[in-house]
Amino acid sequence: MKRILITPRSLTATPHPTVEKLKQDGFDIVYSTPGQLPGEAELMRLVPGISGWIAGVEPISEAVIACADKLRVISRNGIGIDNLPIPYLEGRQIAVRVAAGSNARGVAELALGMMFAALRHIPFCDAGIKAGQWPRRIGREIQSRCVGIIGYGAIGREVARLCVELGANVFVYDPFADLTTQGDARIAQVDLATLLEKSELISLHCPPKPDVPLIGTAELAAMRVGTVLINTARASLIDESAILDAVISGKISVYATDVFESEPPVTLDLVAHPNVIATSHIGGFTDESVARATDMAVHNMIECLDRE
Repeated sequence: MKRILITPRSLTATPHPTVEKLKQDGFDIVYSTPGQLPGEAELMRLVPGISGWIAGVEPISEAVIACADKLRVISRNGIGIDNLPIPYLEGRQIAVRVAAGSNARGVAELALGMMFAALRHIPFCDAGIKAGQWPRRIGREIQSRCVGIIGYGAIGREVARLCVELGANVFVYDPFADLTTQGDARIAQVDLATLLEKSELISLHCPPKPDVPLIGTAELAAMRVGTVLINTARASLIDESAILDAVISGKISVYATDVFESEPPVTLDLVAHPNVIATSHIGGFTDESVARATDMAVHNMIECLDRE
């Protein structure tokens, strides 16, 4: 009987029917601690004897893989693989699969929700009313705003589509995408410098750089005063201390993030600022996105195991 490890928090907190069905198909299902991001010690304890692994965003080290004596495939219930030791996995001939596009709508809607929350000061008003006050701060509408999207994969494309439908002008930076055949005059492909200079809202939807943040002091300096910056991709895309300085100075009017280097964050210096909107990595945490990602992750895993 092949053993399958399940570690995504969305699947351990409440077992998903698609995963549970694997038991009927003759698989032995092993869950990590329910609803928690498993650490290295727990993973090293769980992986021996595992053939397939449906993994989340938890860091997976070479030391963990070294303990996985029977592992043949890691199937992500998302698209990011920066938490995986890819060269080491390739050396071990362990397949890696991703659930491409499965959470695009969920993450895109969260990014859009953050735009509205920032433009209309929703957290500020909510906190003030709950404190017995009646705060009013004039907002801005998204129509005719310049929205910059960095990264034009499935999520970036969906954010662009939603923003265009709302009447925004969209700038896209992605050196690996070609928008010349798209035919939508409301979406313009530009270089990074142009996007930073012209955008009033910037949303990040790209993988992180290996050694340096994409958004640091120089990039923040190139932005307009009062820019709204949204990060639903990866915490390592930004220089956190530089972002905090920019928020304090007003160069960034609102920083909205769904991702953190440590989850939950170890320090609250940034997230405690009143002009920071923080959510707990819920971009793909919708009924629909979880269902799509789970179905795809299970399918990808079974397909790899069946080839043996």
